[in-house]
Amino acid sequence: MLRLQRLTREPAIESLPIPAGRRAMDRQAALVGGRQPVAAIRVLQVDGAAGPLDARLYVPGALVPADTGPSGLLVFLHGGGMIYGSLDSHDAVCRFLAERAGVRVLAVDYRLAPEHRFPAAVDDAAAAYRWAVTHAASLDADPARIGVGGDSAGGLLSATTAATAAREGLPCALQLLVYPATDMVTASHSREVFGRGLFLTTEFMDLATASYLPEEADRADPRASPQLAEPPAGLAPAYVATAALDPLRDEGEAYAAKLRAAGVEVECRRFDGQIHGFLNVLVAPSSRAATEEIAGVVARSLATPRTGSRQDR
Repeated sequence: MLRLQRLTREPAIESLPIPAGRRAMDRQAALVGGRQPVAAIRVLQVDGAAGPLDARLYVPGALVPADTGPSGLLVFLHGGGMIYGSLDSHDAVCRFLAERAGVRVLAVDYRLAPEHRFPAAVDDAAAAYRWAVTHAASLDADPARIGVGGDSAGGLLSATTAATAAREGLPCALQLLVYPATDMVTASHSREVFGRGLFLTTEFMDLATASYLPEEADRADPRASPQLAEPPAGLAPAYVATAALDPLRDEGEAYAAKLRAAGVEVECRRFDGQIHGFLNVLVAPSSRAATEEIAGVVARSLATPRTGSRQDR
């Protein structure tokens, strides 16, 4: 990602007006994602908190025959600091996860700030997940094998959505949190050390926070900072992936520790040598290998029908 910025002479996205930054992110993601085949993509709309949201259902080759039956489903929420990101920016990622994990992936285009500030994205993510559970049959999904996942801001939304599912008694077999933002209040050591020159910058994080959470009091809301929330009973198993050179590393790992202390089944994996955004960089061998490992987690959690309860795993 860093080399791409140098080769294309693209300015840092936080230096651009937000609409231009969104377009730049989509362009960069297309270049670093490469061409990732997938058997089928279905364009649809799902219910958001304030109206329909655009979505894409990615179907891997293993599930194309009509007689394969219901599959696992990952509801995917893209990153981008709540101000950037789209179905296009994470298209390659969703294609890759669907094919490698052997599950359907439902990518949701939630509302972005500053046009739609907190808690619009949180509410959209929860509404979209409810829709997916309710419409599992039309998605050829097994309700017992539905999970939620995302990267960065999408990891935050996945954490809040999993908590909502637990409180509402909705099935959730996995919360996949890839370098999630979890604490909008505390300045962690990794934010201070890695906030310059490693793609995700302090300037971008400040812009995203000011755009999505302009009211400082909202930053301590558990829906904005899951690290400050009390984990509900019945919370889904969590896989937390962090990048060693990422400003968000410490808060992701702190959140994993918090969940583990609350009795949640947690696997936390730090990817050495990686920076924030590696999930999108499928043209780089080391990043692709890391994403392949993450796809394996999705496969283990959602691809195979389960027997017994959550506690039996």
